[in-house]
Amino acid sequence: MLVSQGLTLVIVAVLIVLIVWWFFLPHDRGQVQATIQGGKQVVQVTVDGGYQPETVVLKQGIPAQIQFDRRDPSSCLEQVVFPDFGVNQFLTEKAITKIDLDTSKPGQYTYACGMDMFHGQVIIK
Repeated sequence: MLVSQGLTLVIVAVLIVLIVWWFFLPHDRGQVQATIQGGKQVVQVTVDGGYQPETVVLKQGIPAQIQFDRRDPSSCLEQVVFPDFGVNQFLTEKAITKIDLDTSKPGQYTYACGMDMFHGQVIIK
C-alpha cells in the first residue's frame, strides 16, 4: 500500500509542476519583424497550440497586416482579440485570416484567444 501511495504522490507532484509551467510561466515562442510588401508591413502568425511567433515587431506609421494561419481545431483558438485596437475576429480553421492594425501610436499591445488563455504581443516602434 505504501508503494502505491508514494507513486500517486509523485504523479500528482509532476502534474502540479506541469500545470504551473504551462499556465503561469513564460514561454518563449519567438519574435519576428514584419516585412514590407507593397507599402504595407506583413507578418504571418501560425495558430497551433498558441501563437508562433508570439511577438510581432512593427514600424510606426506604416500600415500593417497580421496574417493568422489557424491550424489548431480547438475552440479556444478560433478567435483572436486585440483589446487596444477594438478587434475581435474569428479565425477560419486551415485558412489565413488577415487583420489590419493601426500603427500610428508606438507601444506594446497584447492580443489573446477568445478565452484569454493564449497570448501574443505586438510592439510598434
